[in-house]
Amino acid sequence: MTDTEPTGEPAEPLAAAPAGDRVPPDRLAINPASAHFDADRLRRGVAIRFKGRRRTDIEEYCISEGWVRVQAGRSLDRRGRPLTLRLNGPVEAWYEDLGDDAPVARRD
Repeated sequence: MTDTEPTGEPAEPLAAAPAGDRVPPDRLAINPASAHFDADRLRRGVAIRFKGRRRTDIEEYCISEGWVRVQAGRSLDRRGRPLTLRLNGPVEAWYEDLGDDAPVARRD
C-alpha cells in the first residue's frame, strides 16, 4: 500500500486530440518523391471534394491555394512519370476513417 490517499483526479491530465489528427493537412501528394507526401495520412484514407463533386483521381491538392492536380490521361513525361494538370477551384478534404460526421478541411 502507499502512504498517499487517492484524490479522485487522474494522475495526468487528459489531452484533447490535436486538430491535426482530425482534419487532413493543407497540402498532400501521393507521389513518394514529393515533399508533401505522407504515407501515414494517406493510409488513413483522405477523401477529396473538388467543385462540389467527390473525386478519386487526385494526385495532389492544396486547400489554401484552391487547386488539385490530376493525371492527364495515360500520357507520360520523358522520365516515365504521368503528366498532370492543375485545376483551380474550391477544395475540401476529410479523413474517411472518421465516418460520416468527419470534420472537413476547407478554405474559408
